[in-house]
Amino acid sequence: MRMFQLADDAPHSARITLAGDMLAVRDGLQRLFAMQPLCDLTEAGRGTVEIVLAEALNNIVEHAYARHSGTIEVALQLAHPDLLCQISDSGLPMPGESLPLGNLPPVGNADDLPEGGFGWFLIRTLTRELNYRRDNGLNLLSFRLEAI
Repeated sequence: MRMFQLADDAPHSARITLAGDMLAVRDGLQRLFAMQPLCDLTEAGRGTVEIVLAEALNNIVEHAYARHSGTIEVALQLAHPDLLCQISDSGLPMPGESLPLGNLPPVGNADDLPEGGFGWFLIRTLTRELNYRRDNGLNLLSFRLEAI
């Protein structure tokens, strides 16, 4: 699958750069949701976008920047009824330079739920046109979300 291009000057778009750490991700998500195009989404649209962005950004912090620090760039563009999203970082590449399968981890009873392993399942379930590639030392992730 090909990555789509976001126009820098498109209406209903936003672009931010944040440090690759958990606190900056939390603050960056708050800033994004206060800006166009996210501030006008429906409650359901906001919930979906928040889940996917939080999972993707937290994965970058935990895995791509596990050995060194760096920045994350997030670009969003509303293209009704979808939100186009691109995320880039200069961290470690995905294993095998491909997206994780996103299979659910084995689940037993409620007391034995695994702490992680649900992120890529959620991302794959909630997005369309999910694409990853490594280019000139950058991880490039793009996807579409139903935003309205």
